Amino acid sequence: MGHGYYEKQDFVKALPYLEQYVNMSKKVTREDLYELSYCYYQTRNWNKAIAGFRQMAGSKDSLSQNAMYLLGDAYLKTAQKANARNAFLFCSMNSSNPKQKEISKFNYAKLSYELGYQDVALTEFQGFLQQYPNSEYGREARELLVSVLAGTNNYKDALTLLESVDHPSDNVRRLIPTVLYGRATELVNDGLLLNANELLDRALKDPNNGSVLPYIQFWKAEIAYRLNRIDDAIRYFLEYLKSGGVNGEVNPTDARYNLGYCFLKKENYRQAQGFFEQVVRNPKIGSSPLEQDAYVRDADCYYMNRDYRTALAMYNKVVDFSWPASDYATFQKAMIAGVSNGKDKIALLNTINRLYPGSNLSADVNMEIAGTYLAGENYREALSYLKNVLRSQGADALKPRAYLQSGIAWYNLNNNKEALNQYDSLLRQYPNSPEAQDGLDNAKTIYVEEGRSAEYVNFAKGMGVEVSASQEDQLAYQEAEVQFNNGNFPGATQRFEAYLAKFPEGKFSLEANYYKSEIYFSQKDWPKAVVGYAVVGDKAPNKFAEKSLLQAARLYFFNLKDYANSEKYFGKLKDFSSSQENKMEAMRGLLRSQYQLQKWPDAVANAKELLTQKGLSVDDKVLANMAIAKSYQSAGQCETALQYFRVAAPLTKSAYAAEARYQIADCLFKQNQLKDAEKAAFEVINKSGSYEEWVTKAYLLLGDVYVAEKDYFNAKATFQSIVENAKIEELRLQAQQKLAQVTEEEKKNSKVDSTN
Repeated sequence: MGHGYYEKQDFVKALPYLEQYVNMSKKVTREDLYELSYCYYQTRNWNKAIAGFRQMAGSKDSLSQNAMYLLGDAYLKTAQKANARNAFLFCSMNSSNPKQKEISKFNYAKLSYELGYQDVALTEFQGFLQQYPNSEYGREARELLVSVLAGTNNYKDALTLLESVDHPSDNVRRLIPTVLYGRATELVNDGLLLNANELLDRALKDPNNGSVLPYIQFWKAEIAYRLNRIDDAIRYFLEYLKSGGVNGEVNPTDARYNLGYCFLKKENYRQAQGFFEQVVRNPKIGSSPLEQDAYVRDADCYYMNRDYRTALAMYNKVVDFSWPASDYATFQKAMIAGVSNGKDKIALLNTINRLYPGSNLSADVNMEIAGTYLAGENYREALSYLKNVLRSQGADALKPRAYLQSGIAWYNLNNNKEALNQYDSLLRQYPNSPEAQDGLDNAKTIYVEEGRSAEYVNFAKGMGVEVSASQEDQLAYQEAEVQFNNGNFPGATQRFEAYLAKFPEGKFSLEANYYKSEIYFSQKDWPKAVVGYAVVGDKAPNKFAEKSLLQAARLYFFNLKDYANSEKYFGKLKDFSSSQENKMEAMRGLLRSQYQLQKWPDAVANAKELLTQKGLSVDDKVLANMAIAKSYQSAGQCETALQYFRVAAPLTKSAYAAEARYQIADCLFKQNQLKDAEKAAFEVINKSGSYEEWVTKAYLLLGDVYVAEKDYFNAKATFQSIVENAKIEELRLQAQQKLAQVTEEEKKNSKVDSTN
């Protein structure tokens, strides 16, 4: 009866018969379920129509396509856009009715845009316009595609798409500088400064860059500073300050602070002073870390200009406020005192050891006290402080000088035996240090004074000094050096390699390894460049050690992806570096390496140390919090891990932020907080569009949430979308496997007979 009325299109009369039949049957055919659902649809009973049509997803015949098309429309009529989007996805994958397929592809793209799936909307609109260039929906699709580009954070794909457009419209042209700027900031956050700079140059030349011009100038300046192009940094920061636009990290205060550092690096202390004083004029106990540092650097400028009275008053204020830089301020106060009174200087320096026992300046303090005692010929007093330096952890840059000065002190105390012991330790432990030759010369003086010149020869030989070999060594090196100085770099590298093959530990092996690596580096031959840098770095301290350690660590991490070696050399750089800037980069690189190696206990210790440092950047905070979070997560402590992931996620737009958002969603899912996990997964999709891996994983997680909720329809739609769109094959295969599993699970729980 129901079927008869259905054939006569009398859906009102057909409905009660079909409804009773389906309710009484244990199994029904797809056709019968479709007729009942269609009757509900025609009688505007949307919810029941939806419940029936939903069960017909997944097949490739016309019945399934019609069901999905009508299901999408029913969802729209009940304001369920997210579900409508999934219905149109299934319909668009079915080719039984070409017109329905076309309309559904457009609706799927449009709903993706309206619901915030910007990456999918971008791909779908592009695919729609390629497949249906003359569609009646083409104009609207193009306008929506422009809107997607205007509002997306997916700058990477947006830039690729823009570069593929031969004749962009005026609307698209207006977007170009914004997209270039957005992608450049992502590259800055990921540490790819040269690539970011190229994009900023393009944006700077674009006539439509008015809305982002100040921000472009700021980041041009920031990149120039990080690349040590100080004059360029000054120029761009000053240009930025003419407009002073504000956008997150881009603000006039940071620009003035950075200008202060620029002029500080140029030793133009008057100019630096002016900019630091614009950052902080009236410091308070609760001044921000940036204001505190600006104030300390301002005091340093007065110190360097020999205005000791003003500098001293400022350092006293730092100590009175108990700022983290109090140890440094006390050190500077001691240096001022030492201008006229060595005793006052020593007294102040000793307060650092007493009041700040964990200070990073501890070794420098002991070295300075020892130097002051030596200058006053108080040799015995100096020795205990030199011993403190030699026992210090991470003070390798100072230890050669400590051994040398210990030898001098013992010599002046008429204890030649102990003096020779100090020189022996210096030459054996640090044979390539600048102090080594002085140690050898001082030892020679002692042996000659004691009439033991023959013993000196044996001593020198024991330190690797051979006169005859040295002459041959020097000639071989000079051959290479001549080619290097003449700019014949191919010839120079050939001769440096020949020299090192013959004299691997020769007198000039440091120079040969370093200069050949510099040539290979300029040629972008990273594997060959890193070899020499590593050799020189392993022999630290020496005059090339710090730069070699830095270059070796960077090459292993960024270019060769050899994280075990990058960890090794960032670690050496951290212990050896005399520059706070390089020490900070070493700590960052060490943490990045440990992060890649998943060495969580080491990473956590390093992360916590990094978080205590002065001058901490946003990137540092993100990476440190991510490392701590991953450590807790790997130990199964999701609740604690969430605290740190939530700190990291909003700080930046980098890949780490994308991962942090995903891990928040994953932790919530593992805690069975399904609604919160779903919300967090959407956060990844909407805010991390440039990081395809994490976006795709977020979609996979969404599918898992729907499966856990037994919402098979949305689960299948989500996994199917990944299968169709994912560019990462491993994740696409995971989605395919999950799609098969959820389809099978749905069959087990359905009353529809799929065999009919």
